[in-house]
Amino acid sequence: MNVSIRPIFKYTVIAILVLIGTKAHSQAPLITNIKARKVTSLNGPWQYIMDPYETGFYNYRFNERNEKDREAYWNTDKPENKTDRKEHGYSSKNTLRVPGDWNSQAEQFLYYEGTVWYKRSFDYKKQKDNNRLFLYFGTVNYKADVYLNGKKLGSHKGGFTAFNFEIPGTLLKEKDNFLVVKVDNRRYKDEVPTINTDWWNYGGITRDVWLAELPQQFIVDYSVQLKKNSFTEIEGWVKFSDAVNDKVTIEIPELKWKKELQSNGDSISFSEALTGLELWSPEKPKLYAVRINTSENAVTDKIGFRSIEVSGPSILLNGKPVFLRGICIHEEIPQQGRRAYSLGDARQLLLQARSLSANMVRLAHYPHNENMTRMADSLGILVWSEIPVYWTIEFTNPEVLAKAKTQLSEMITRDRNRASIIIWSVGNETPVHESRTAFMKELLVTARQLDGSRLVSAALEVHLDKGVSVVDDPLGEFTDIVAVNEYLGWYAGLPSSIKNVQWQIKYNKPFFISETGAEALSGHHGDSLTRWSEEYQEWYYKEQVAMLKKMPANFSGISPWILNDFRSPRRNNPVYQQGWNNKGLLDHQGKKKKAFYVLKKYYDEIKLKTL
Repeated sequence: MNVSIRPIFKYTVIAILVLIGTKAHSQAPLITNIKARKVTSLNGPWQYIMDPYETGFYNYRFNERNEKDREAYWNTDKPENKTDRKEHGYSSKNTLRVPGDWNSQAEQFLYYEGTVWYKRSFDYKKQKDNNRLFLYFGTVNYKADVYLNGKKLGSHKGGFTAFNFEIPGTLLKEKDNFLVVKVDNRRYKDEVPTINTDWWNYGGITRDVWLAELPQQFIVDYSVQLKKNSFTEIEGWVKFSDAVNDKVTIEIPELKWKKELQSNGDSISFSEALTGLELWSPEKPKLYAVRINTSENAVTDKIGFRSIEVSGPSILLNGKPVFLRGICIHEEIPQQGRRAYSLGDARQLLLQARSLSANMVRLAHYPHNENMTRMADSLGILVWSEIPVYWTIEFTNPEVLAKAKTQLSEMITRDRNRASIIIWSVGNETPVHESRTAFMKELLVTARQLDGSRLVSAALEVHLDKGVSVVDDPLGEFTDIVAVNEYLGWYAGLPSSIKNVQWQIKYNKPFFISETGAEALSGHHGDSLTRWSEEYQEWYYKEQVAMLKKMPANFSGISPWILNDFRSPRRNNPVYQQGWNNKGLLDHQGKKKKAFYVLKKYYDEIKLKTL
């Protein structure tokens, strides 16, 4: 048994430096496993004001309003007397559901990009006077400014990662608290993602909001994982809100294992050999209840133990080669044209993936909600999780790098205990040049420093040279697996040309096709040469599968683009797209297209060979 406080110090320092670099004001550190705490949901209907001119934030000289400005929308909208002039107001006639995007809730919001003020009133009585209170947001897209009873708690940038603020002193009242969130989903060149994307920019408070009450000294974060190069030992650490002089108990009741440690600082670490440990895998997604207790605080989680590593050209899961039968997924429920957010949404999407005989999903192109990763844990589905460093962000801008690092840190912090996640991805389809490679390499280094237990990668591009698919992106030198997006037969030639393509891969590493696909409007039929038809998409997948069966020995998996059709303003064919990217194997209503069965047959054949 080893006990120490030193190993996690580097992770704390990295997280602090990342957060300082963003010039953001969000609370650090992020409280993990929030639902296991004493929490009160603030979900439900919130009143709103649509504010395209940001009148509630700036005065008529376009100067930011000060805290005492009674016309600021974060201050009360109730007039003091009948002569008082108020030019803003929140009304129950104007409400938006939280969690949820605003685009799908009212017609005037469909394409709206700008500011919306959300307001929620609530009562709350603390259980103990000296307890601490935090507001936790699963995410807000994109920039959030949070105010409570007229006081600003802080700001956060990033539309797909969680954040929290501590409520200071006696600011919270027992009655009629006035919580306001200014939400701005506008796109900018110097943000992550940047202006140009290929998905719908859903705005709003799109994930859960919680009010957490915690003791003065509490468990902020923890890691409990299988020790590297061992199938019988676990290791981990616990991070506290402050220096703690207390006994800390870590327990796995099912294994009859319990250890009592003594903490004399703000963290402890441990390692321990266990008897009877069953490893997590897609075939047997075993999860153990893990309890961490101090005299004042207790957290329970469900954690699986597995190893993931690379050996030469192979990906090894629990020491054995694994072929990733994947599919890409957007965080979207197409039949309702909205952001996915609930456990039910996660179950729908992941069961659809499993019906394809997939054992892996690529969560594109940003961190999905926590329900997805926890559901993947319970269903036994491997996960590629990614930050939205997408296409052409400002690779020479150090502030953009800092923002990307913050989102990477927030993604890893929230989900480091999810066994399903095997790959942290730092981006998608970024153009090859020196500054970009330096930028992306820095992110890969940061990911490994924050969590050295998983693989790191990025979705790269391939280029054709006289019928040869060449994979030589210099970033491949620094990733654990070499992943590329290829659309041979859709954006390059016809599917019939695929059969003669040869592959030239520079790196002796596992090779993964992170995207491939063709669009088909569901129900549109023709012969196989009819572009946009289900038959063309079916033909595309048949030729792809024929090519895949002749791939080099280091071919380790594929995640075609994409499970479901999804909204995208880039897709403007008036007949076959109408604001949708229709590369889904399932259509807007969840109906399977013909190509679905081609890929499923291929996956079933692979599955049988590996049983």
